[in-house]
Amino acid sequence: MGLMGRPALPTGAGMWLPESNGIHMMFMRFPIDAVFVSKPGPDGARVVKSVHRGLRAWTGIVPLVRGADGVLELPVGTIDASATAVGDRIEVVEGA
Repeated sequence: MGLMGRPALPTGAGMWLPESNGIHMMFMRFPIDAVFVSKPGPDGARVVKSVHRGLRAWTGIVPLVRGADGVLELPVGTIDASATAVGDRIEVVEGA
């Protein structure tokens, strides 16, 4: 279900969708930023493969991202606020 049907995503929150290289915005009530990342490397870090700012609710499918193995769904503005860019290395810590 992901974020479908939820009223909002609070600032500082996010949703991790492992083993995913695509998302859709159907049944979403609010826009999001999405950061697609690779599988973890030997050091556990993942490479940012694609960033999508301000994905509008009800706009359908975001194109599949080649090489992605997970996506972070984040509040709008998070990508710009964190200056996240393709090629960055991040560590995803679930439940943190």
